[in-house]
Amino acid sequence: MNPCDGYDASCVFCKIANREKDAEILESDEELCCFPDVKPGAQHHYLVIPRMHLGNCLSLRKEHVPLVQRMMEMGKAVLQKSHVTDLTDIRLGFHVPPFSSVPHLHLHVLAPASQMDPRSLRMYGPQSVWFLSADQLLKKLNSQKDSCPAEAKPSDS
Repeated sequence: MNPCDGYDASCVFCKIANREKDAEILESDEELCCFPDVKPGAQHHYLVIPRMHLGNCLSLRKEHVPLVQRMMEMGKAVLQKSHVTDLTDIRLGFHVPPFSSVPHLHLHVLAPASQMDPRSLRMYGPQSVWFLSADQLLKKLNSQKDSCPAEAKPSDS
């Protein structure tokens, strides 16, 4: 695959997405790819990344909601292919800068959440200050106001 717009040659995740760096790709399509985390925090710990280089979760806007939803869908599909049957016992989310190790948007997919050790819970658990769940991110993005095109100014009436 040729590098697409938004490719960063210095980014390890861009290289994985474009198959320039070895990684076990578990699921892939034109927009996303999923592979195991090299430092797993749970029995099943995968990363879902967009092929196009995007910054961290705080750089996203309301128009990225469908992308985040597709990332979540792919993560759940990979869990199901890995025989995870209880999708209520999972963690889906993003590290908040400066706690993001790779500056390329990536969704952490972890299961079973109920069996995560204390270290993993500190990093990926509901009480973690540096981990934003995918649902929390979607709520934040959906609460953003739609931006008006410059030529469409609100009236003074």
